[in-house]
Amino acid sequence: MTGVPTDRPRKILTGIAPVSWEHPADRAALQGLRAVPGFDTAVKKILAFIGGEQGVRLIFQANAVKVGPKQFPRLHSMLADVKTTLDWEKDVELYVSQTPIANAMAVGFDEPFIVIHSGTMSLLNDDEQRVVLGHELGHVMSGHALYHTILYLIVLFGFANLPFLAGLALLPIRLALMEWYRKSELSSDRAGLLACQSREDSLRLNMKFAGGGDTSAMDLDVYMEQAKEYAEGGGPLDTIYKILNTLDLDHPFSSIRAAELQKWIDEGEYDKIVVDGQYTHRGAEAEDRPLTGDISEAAGYYGREAKETVGQVLEAAKKAGQAFTQAFKDATNK
Repeated sequence: MTGVPTDRPRKILTGIAPVSWEHPADRAALQGLRAVPGFDTAVKKILAFIGGEQGVRLIFQANAVKVGPKQFPRLHSMLADVKTTLDWEKDVELYVSQTPIANAMAVGFDEPFIVIHSGTMSLLNDDEQRVVLGHELGHVMSGHALYHTILYLIVLFGFANLPFLAGLALLPIRLALMEWYRKSELSSDRAGLLACQSREDSLRLNMKFAGGGDTSAMDLDVYMEQAKEYAEGGGPLDTIYKILNTLDLDHPFSSIRAAELQKWIDEGEYDKIVVDGQYTHRGAEAEDRPLTGDISEAAGYYGREAKETVGQVLEAAKKAGQAFTQAFKDATNK
């Protein structure tokens, strides 16, 4: 399903810095990841094991086709358009891998590259593919590719097959990587929206990843209601199950991603960047930006999550206690 190309003009976000779209929980989780004992040692040992940059390219490019003017030319043009929109001049190689599962990734160290699965191209139309390319370029611009690559290698080989990591507390490293990766996806979903500049395509993409490509059998508005219900609804046990269900996942659930992106749009952040041109620029403006705001935003995000979870559990316990007391009174009065 290639869809109908939409070559409408997009606003070029000159000099935009990744911090303009990065989710505060992404930056907080990354700091937490780097603070895990043994993490830096694990990264260095894995890099040495695979042979650095060239080793990564051999692993990820063995069964892929490099995109160019004569190979997947439409995709080649779309990536060029995405780079123009996000004002990124550095060369970023793109590869298509024959993989039926819809996905894409940004990997590498000093020179990250993008791999998009053939299943993604079959599932999405051109504008939705543009969102994916913007998402992955967002990872590259944010410097996510290094740790993404480390996680891919851990998943690919497994800790059991990396004996040189013996002696390290590996579970905290894996869980911290997973937590950060999920939050980094929320950041790059925003980059994908900025690259495509179509709210509908950016949200519909999540619906397709969840339910497939037959949009005639699905309704985006109804799906967004479902996403909102999942993100905000449920009792205390539901909240706990949500946390447990995602501990070993590298991607958030599609409904969570859609709800988070819609929230960012509703808060006016997207219009502030695209319509008003208010965003942080690369260079001194981004480098001199105080960290206190990021720390406060991240603390607020995680604080709200914790407060909601604890509040729901306490409320459930209170209701259970009341129900027990009433049942005891009823039994006594018989």
